[in-house]
Amino acid sequence: MFSDPENKRTLSHVLQVDTLSRKVDPLSGKLYTTRAITVHAPGPWFIRRIVGQDICQSVESTVVDAQSRSMQLTTRNVSLQNFIEVEEKPRYDPHPDNPNGWTVCHQETCIRIKPLSALASMAEKVEQKCAEKFVQSSAKGREVMERICIYLEAESSGLAL
Repeated sequence: MFSDPENKRTLSHVLQVDTLSRKVDPLSGKLYTTRAITVHAPGPWFIRRIVGQDICQSVESTVVDAQSRSMQLTTRNVSLQNFIEVEEKPRYDPHPDNPNGWTVCHQETCIRIKPLSALASMAEKVEQKCAEKFVQSSAKGREVMERICIYLEAESSGLAL
């Protein structure tokens, strides 16, 4: 995914991805993967000054179910938790109207700013800025996923891209 030059440009904020575990459940056939992800997540200058960094580490857990042809991801930040908690849950399923041709992506995101006594009145504004940044990054992730699907579809039909 990250070796493709277009994906590298789209996800240039992703600095490092390390696979921590990967296993297939022999009974269900589900693939479980856990990855550590390091991203450059610059925010407003005053937040960087308080937090002291603009690098964030998170853990992503993925379940791929080949039987239902679905994929569920859950990503949570592990750094900066004293200031902000972010949990992202995208899910990919076959579209009910065209299960062999379309995919539905449902995404749920929760952003919680920890109240800081000096910034308590600004927490809502900070949450909004974080949400706006997240929406931008999320769109990039969907773009990469769509590019991968197109590549896999072309590969399975014998077409070269």
